[in-house]
Amino acid sequence: MEILIYVVVAVAGLILGGLLTATVLKNQMLKKSNALLQEAREKGEVIKKEKILQAKEKFLQLKTEHEKVIAEKNNNIQRAENKIRQREHSLSQKLEEAQRKQKELDILKSNLNTQLDILEKKQTEVDRMHTEQVKQLENISHLSADEAKEQLIESLKEEAKAEAMVYVRDIVDEARMTAEQKAKKIIIETIQRTAAEHAIENTVTVFNIDSDEIKGRIIGREGRNIRALEAATGIEIIIDDSPDAILLSGFDPIRREITRLSLQKLVSDGRIHPARIEEVVNKTRKEVEQEIIEVGKRTVIDLGIHNMHPELIKLVGKMRFRSSYGQNLLAHSIEVANLCATMASELGLNPKKAKRAGLLHDIGKIAENETDLPHAILGMKLAEKYKEKPDVCNAIGAHHDEVEMETLIAPIVQVCDAISGARPGARREVVEAYIQRLKKLEEMALTYPGVVKTYAIQAGRELRVIVGAEKVTDTDANKLSYELSRKIQEEMTYPGQIKITVIRETRAISYAK
Repeated sequence: MEILIYVVVAVAGLILGGLLTATVLKNQMLKKSNALLQEAREKGEVIKKEKILQAKEKFLQLKTEHEKVIAEKNNNIQRAENKIRQREHSLSQKLEEAQRKQKELDILKSNLNTQLDILEKKQTEVDRMHTEQVKQLENISHLSADEAKEQLIESLKEEAKAEAMVYVRDIVDEARMTAEQKAKKIIIETIQRTAAEHAIENTVTVFNIDSDEIKGRIIGREGRNIRALEAATGIEIIIDDSPDAILLSGFDPIRREITRLSLQKLVSDGRIHPARIEEVVNKTRKEVEQEIIEVGKRTVIDLGIHNMHPELIKLVGKMRFRSSYGQNLLAHSIEVANLCATMASELGLNPKKAKRAGLLHDIGKIAENETDLPHAILGMKLAEKYKEKPDVCNAIGAHHDEVEMETLIAPIVQVCDAISGARPGARREVVEAYIQRLKKLEEMALTYPGVVKTYAIQAGRELRVIVGAEKVTDTDANKLSYELSRKIQEEMTYPGQIKITVIRETRAISYAK
């Protein structure tokens, strides 16, 4: 029983102790929470005050900036208003000045009109007095004013003519005595210092071979090799009974040179068939084009000519393969250039410009696209196109009197061109017209649609026209041949007859890899 009581007392004590402990802890927690709450409130008040201060500062800052912007705008407006006032004031002053000047002009105009009226009256009086004097003189001399004027003019004219003739005769005699002697001396010295050999160039090139066996290989089976070579080069290859020789006939020396070099390579290589021929001809054509450029460069370097356009240098190189009345065009142009330089030096002119004009004077004969213009005008236009100087261009255009001579270089080029062409054996008259006729034949055929290439062969007695198989049918080829023959007959003059051959070929090409 006592144990139970002790247990109950102990339990009661524990419960009371726990309640007391809980009460004490609760009181402490309440105190702490109140303290924390108070502290949080104080911090909140502090933060609130800081934020309010920051907001006020920001507001003051924005207000200050806004006031500055407004002040600046007000200043700008004030300046603009001041400028407007100044302009209004200036315009007012100008208007007042204009009104004042207008008044002065009105006064001057009035004074001028008054003076003009006075002058007109005086002029009328002078005319009246002059008329009376003329009438008195006519009565005294028994001649009218016009008759007296004519007699006076005739007498003065005859007297002036007599005096002028004496003066001119003296000047001419003196100039002839000195100028003719000096001119002859300059020309003779120029010709002596620039001597050159000449050889007439033909339209036929001879290709030498070792044996008749090579002739057969060049002709090929059923003539296929020679046909392929003629089609690729546009040159007629004449194989006759001449021993160890083949003739290459054509008006274009560049084509003949390409044909000669191609034949030389084919014969040396030994492989002669249509595909190989076409390959060699294309390769040789590129080599000849490169050689043309090299010849042009060497020529201008040898002559000491600088800063010439590359296209003009290329045209100079092409002169090597052109002739003028049988005279090689490049040799002729170099000779004219040297003659011009020598003569210009003797006359105290610029020898470099004269040499440049002399070299380029026949450049119009090398133009790719032939026109109806004379070669001198065409050469002048080419020189202008490639930025040559005006006096050089004028000398080129005036060397056959197509344009007026504007500088002293122009007559020098004309004279030196005549000197070079007049050397014994230098030229042959028929070649130029012959070449022009063959070129016109080829160009006339090229005007038709579908025509790819044209070749005038057999000395211009045959025209071969190659057309594209995809553009021209067999019927169209027959029609083209007929129309071209009619056009040549109507527009050209030529001896004998011309055969027009239209070739339409279809090729199928594949590669085995």
